[in-house]
Amino acid sequence: MDHFPKVLCGWSWEENKLFELALAVVDEHHPDRWEVVAAMVGGKKSAEEVQKHYVILLEDLQLIESGNLDHKLGEAQSVYWTDEDNELLVQVNLN
Repeated sequence: MDHFPKVLCGWSWEENKLFELALAVVDEHHPDRWEVVAAMVGGKKSAEEVQKHYVILLEDLQLIESGNLDHKLGEAQSVYWTDEDNELLVQVNLN
């Protein structure tokens, strides 16, 4: 996955994956949510960058759900939790 394009505000594939995992485990009402998520992403992103990335994600989801995309998407694919996802989560929790 080293050649994953950094089209999402300079975020690598690994950072995006850790971001997704962090969003899944950090309660949205946690008072320091963005600081915790930033730490789980690897500490190279600030809480502000993480929160901005989240807003972009929400905007993308709204665009997708609205059906206002300028191109057609392929068939929907199922998303599965992989062993790699588990390993990343364990690594994050150990740090």
